[in-house]
Amino acid sequence: MRAVVQRVTRSKVTVDGNVTGKIDKGLMVLLGVGHEDTEKDAEYMLEKILKLRIFEDHHEKMNLSLMDIEGELLVVSQFTLYADCRKGRRPSFTNAAPPEPANKLYEYFVRRCKEMGVQEVHTGAFGAHMHVDIQNDGPVTILLDSEKRF
Repeated sequence: MRAVVQRVTRSKVTVDGNVTGKIDKGLMVLLGVGHEDTEKDAEYMLEKILKLRIFEDHHEKMNLSLMDIEGELLVVSQFTLYADCRKGRRPSFTNAAPPEPANKLYEYFVRRCKEMGVQEVHTGAFGAHMHVDIQNDGPVTILLDSEKRF
């Protein structure tokens, strides 16, 4: 499982002109599911993302997590995080999970975020063409991989 995690002051997702998810201060997570990913990978990402200390404390040091600040979370599925661009000019997506198992793990991740106590969890629309507005704060952008490749 891969994620692009961005600290934001606000973010929203629009599908066919309708806003499906909108947050203020918190994290915007673009989440990709690989074809070998399991709930174990989702749990690793969940633990890492919710406890990642990338919000500033009163000393202006990145020392607080999303949970510490009671921030909001916007999770958007993005299979293109598994793009392989090493050969040619057209990306290969063979490492991305097929839609059905990918959606199952995506929904599992979102459900577990709520169960872990994130008060506001919003999403895009799995498999839809989406427009994502992100006001990155910092900018702070973190790349995560459940297999710890980076």
